[in-house]
Amino acid sequence: MPHKFTLEYAKYLDEKDPLKSFREKFYIPFVGDKQAVYFLGNSLGLQPKTAQDEVLNVMENWANFGVEGFFMGDEPWLDYHKEITPLIANIVGAKPAEVVTMNHLTVNLHLMMISFYNPSATRYKIICEAKAFPSDQYAFASQVKMHGLNIEDCIIEVHPKAGTELITTADILAAIEVHKNSVALVCFGAVNYYTGQVFDVEKITIAANNVGAYAGFDLAHAAGNINLQLHNWNVDFACWCNYKYLNSGPGAIAGAFIHEKHLQNKNLKRLEGWWGNDISNRFKMEKTFTPASSAEAWQMSTAPIMLLAAHKASLNIFADAGFDNLIVKNKLLSEYLFYILKEINTGNKFEILTPINPNERGCLVSLFVYKNAKVIFDEFIKNGIFADWREPNVIRVAAIPLYNTFENIYFFGTILQKLLTNN
Repeated sequence: MPHKFTLEYAKYLDEKDPLKSFREKFYIPFVGDKQAVYFLGNSLGLQPKTAQDEVLNVMENWANFGVEGFFMGDEPWLDYHKEITPLIANIVGAKPAEVVTMNHLTVNLHLMMISFYNPSATRYKIICEAKAFPSDQYAFASQVKMHGLNIEDCIIEVHPKAGTELITTADILAAIEVHKNSVALVCFGAVNYYTGQVFDVEKITIAANNVGAYAGFDLAHAAGNINLQLHNWNVDFACWCNYKYLNSGPGAIAGAFIHEKHLQNKNLKRLEGWWGNDISNRFKMEKTFTPASSAEAWQMSTAPIMLLAAHKASLNIFADAGFDNLIVKNKLLSEYLFYILKEINTGNKFEILTPINPNERGCLVSLFVYKNAKVIFDEFIKNGIFADWREPNVIRVAAIPLYNTFENIYFFGTILQKLLTNN
């Protein structure tokens, strides 16, 4: 059936959606007396209704057992991560031993670069995307400076071609080839935060490894959003936050991936701490560090159990829904959103920056609005729509398969059409 820009059709799509009941597992914000259209899961995912109970259970165990909560109660904290690890491993396409839930994204990126960015006299460059998220740019620059090197010499940015915001895979591979004798690390966001473009992680990894460089990825806008196969793609390392598409709360604990080929490499540098010591002798309090045989060897400090509890609440919902099913719905929502955007863009009042190819995008869609963009954006919240603003005139929206509906997309389209007409 061809798409239609009608309320009846949107409701029809919702009715036949096998995942429609999962929306009820989240708290949806209200604007006035009506549920909002929350298209901001790319920035902060909504709260699972079970999150409070999971956190409260930790608090109760703390109250009842004190420090013995690490060993007593229905979910002892010492083993708390054992349920979480396979759930997140499934989402990012990893083996459980390759993932660890710890710290925050930029902290983890620095920790990974200590291991995987060790410049030499001949290999010292980092290849990354132009307009990477600023925190990544800060991390690259500070790591380069810590090695006493010059930022302009070391950091190679791959830019979009003139007249576009998108970076082609061919240009990335060409940059790797040009700098093949001097590149130490290739590090991209798997999904560009500004445009929503999905990069070809596998091809980038192969190209980097073929010239003797490591390949790492920031998955902030990828984890929980797109299909990832980090292990099969042979990615060296990756980092992600869990508060966006993974709905684990503001400032949520983050995650990291280290491919199993590196886990037993004794020559790989890393910062070490007590919680990364092998559990078999951790409590012997010995002076010599014995690394865990998994990615947990990079985990320096005691796990923050209350943050893990909120994270677990969301991951259990992902497991119940089935991540493959969410990817299918993701593509259907995106397809309908693109259809409506094309329907209402009479007079060419905005440009869709996000790739047209469904395989090169996830939930996020970025609109470059030519006239009165900020005025239009400011009107969204008055009409019950949560969206995202990026200078100079870009509006970003993300339809999340766990809690957004086709009717949400229809309503957004009607409001945007009205605002474009009136402005």
